[in-house]
Amino acid sequence: MTSIITGDIIGSRQQKSRHWVEDLKKILIQFGETPSQWEVYRGDEFQIEVKNPEDALLTAILLKAHLRAIRSDARMSIGFGDKTHNAEKISESNGGAFIHSGELFETLKKQKVTLAIRTGNVDIDEKLNLMIQLALTFMDNWLVQSAEFVAVAIENPTLSQEELGQKLSINQAAVSRRQKRAQFDLVMNLDRYFRTQIKQLTVS
Repeated sequence: MTSIITGDIIGSRQQKSRHWVEDLKKILIQFGETPSQWEVYRGDEFQIEVKNPEDALLTAILLKAHLRAIRSDARMSIGFGDKTHNAEKISESNGGAFIHSGELFETLKKQKVTLAIRTGNVDIDEKLNLMIQLALTFMDNWLVQSAEFVAVAIENPTLSQEELGQKLSINQAAVSRRQKRAQFDLVMNLDRYFRTQIKQLTVS
């Protein structure tokens, strides 16, 4: 079982083209090799394979945080399932995870949501998507400082508030405020719950 994130940049037509494409690629580099593990295509669309499905939600949240930190955002669908065809380019690979991700992605605009998942298990999907939608009520509104904090905190899970402050060039009290404003503890609780649900799927 693998997971595929399909996404596009919101309002990309209004942005100064080259600049944000390069920014997006800089963010995606940390998720592996291109074009086998991630790819940007059709100008503003991208796809990433997250080989450990339990990491998929946090990867999407990290991507969102990086984009919000540069005053951008993305619509993303996460599909779970198998990978039956492994092509050189991820956009040419195939399998259940790709189908779930692609079909769901087509519905996001209509649903007016920026992040959703499809595992193929209706009960799990309904439960997790409701939780994600509730989290999006604040994640979609992260300001630059909150988003920067979230990105650094996710990428450095073992650092104390003081150490995170050094990375962000702010004091510990400011770190605490940003953590609260970003609802970061809630995000991590959602991620933990998500992991338990996905683990059940991979075991069954």
